[in-house]
Amino acid sequence: MIEVDNLHKSFGAFEAVKGVSFRLQPGEVLGFIGPNGAGKSTTMKMMAGFLAPTLGTVSMFGQDVWAEPLAAKAAIGYLPEGAPAYGDMRTLAFLKFIAAVRGIPKSRRAAAVDAMVAALELEKLLSKRIEQLSKGFKRRVALAQALIHDPRVLILDEPTDGLDPNQKHQVRRLIQNLSDDKIVIISTHILEEVSALCSRVIVIAGGQLVADATPAELAARSVYHGAVRVRCADPRVPTARLAQLPGVERVEWDAAGEFLVVVPTPGKTLLGEVKQCLDQAGIQAEEMYVEQGHLDDVFRSLTHTDSVEAA
Repeated sequence: MIEVDNLHKSFGAFEAVKGVSFRLQPGEVLGFIGPNGAGKSTTMKMMAGFLAPTLGTVSMFGQDVWAEPLAAKAAIGYLPEGAPAYGDMRTLAFLKFIAAVRGIPKSRRAAAVDAMVAALELEKLLSKRIEQLSKGFKRRVALAQALIHDPRVLILDEPTDGLDPNQKHQVRRLIQNLSDDKIVIISTHILEEVSALCSRVIVIAGGQLVADATPAELAARSVYHGAVRVRCADPRVPTARLAQLPGVERVEWDAAGEFLVVVPTPGKTLLGEVKQCLDQAGIQAEEMYVEQGHLDDVFRSLTHTDSVEAA
């Protein structure tokens, strides 16, 4: 497992990370989210052994990242923020170099490079210098170097940043298809990526861990968890009557004005009552369903300054 224990990091008088602790087991895909400047990248750099903590420890499968750095880092594939690489190297030469540095036996290096080229569709880039590549292609090459030695732990800082929609889908599929004995840690600002990929989410704000839950558990904290969304062409929708139903917090239209949203008080289920109210008014709904919740409003509430100070 990975054990992160009481991590602190200070830059002069500024404390960027303030006592972050958690454990991860093989098979977990962790979404590491938070606002800009929250301490996500700093924490990930300490986990990867790139940045020394001011206080605290990181252990990879029983090996301390700082006391036993070579053994611990051999288990890690790391994609840093910005996907840095050697710009004057050509893509193929860079991947061969990384395969050698990672200690892949000579007999298997060509196969390891070929597997990454195929997985990330890098065939047309092999003869190009990395500095000539677009932001998206640089990130794909950097992701290939993180995966080439088949690490037990992947630490990916914004892995889909700069990719077009097709490339994002490809990278997400690649992550989903990784074997169950790996631990994957993904920092991202894309909340739909968290829902699609992650089995667990840690929210960090102000250098502190403010939430640790599954995506479904976080979504259940949303004010829209259990809300009933209704779409119908009939303009006679009885909004006032719906608002007066027991357990209704409020009734509102969505931003596009297409769906009426009936928001419940916490713990209340409203689908049956909403349907009955519409039936009594003689209104046929074209679409009606219960929401699971919005991660974005949970994110905002958790990372609001007052919430962080309370935590």
